[in-house]
Amino acid sequence: MQTTAGEKQATEGFLAQGPARDGRMLVDRDRAAIWWLSLERIGASQWHALAALLSDEERTRAARFHFDRDRRVYTAAHAMCRGLLTWCAGQSPNSWQFTTADHGKPELIATPDIPRLRVNISHTRGLAAVALTVEHDIGIDVEWMERSVEAQKLAQRMFASSERDAVTAASEDSRIETFLGFWTLKEAYVKAIGKGLSQPLDQFSFDLEKASIRFDNAGIDDPARWRFERYRPGPDHLMALAVRHPDPARLAVDCAAAPLDYLCALLK
Repeated sequence: MQTTAGEKQATEGFLAQGPARDGRMLVDRDRAAIWWLSLERIGASQWHALAALLSDEERTRAARFHFDRDRRVYTAAHAMCRGLLTWCAGQSPNSWQFTTADHGKPELIATPDIPRLRVNISHTRGLAAVALTVEHDIGIDVEWMERSVEAQKLAQRMFASSERDAVTAASEDSRIETFLGFWTLKEAYVKAIGKGLSQPLDQFSFDLEKASIRFDNAGIDDPARWRFERYRPGPDHLMALAVRHPDPARLAVDCAAAPLDYLCALLK
């Protein structure tokens, strides 16, 4: 099932309790948080405040992008990541340090005073997103629906047979959305397990309506230990979340648009 993220009222969910105070974290092993940020919301005067949240290394990487749109969405994603960590765990945005795991997945460097936080970032044309929980593997993916993609050819080459059939059966008007619906779920999963696209995408399949996963080989993974969510953060984007959890029904997921004023005021 797909949720339009913007429909949720600002007063709903545990993210509305924040920012964290008195050492009490908003996320735990049974809570996952998502923030998303449309670049259309960011005014010219706000980019400096967002860039100030980045580490020196992140600013250096941002400066390497050839296109301004790529530099900006990278900046927004990493500033929002630090902001969500601070909102949920209460430390300075500049205090968060990251390392790179296998296949390039960023991981927070654990500190002894707080539980192990797990975070994942995604960005595409015009939109950035970040997902956060405690201990569990987590992945998020966002895609721009106006991208140029040969949906049927890519599905035939990379998807499982049931997914290929669904893309082929979709009407011309809905084929890209169907393809990207599968793609976001698959990307979220492979990002959560830390393998990226080194994990063959045809070894598992999704039911779009139920947002559930299936493995042809039962030894690959256990579908009963995964929670997936699909979102429509705006008319031009799709988003999907994947979290590995021992009891997925117990997991509370809160998704909201990032509070831009809060992010821009963090270092004032």
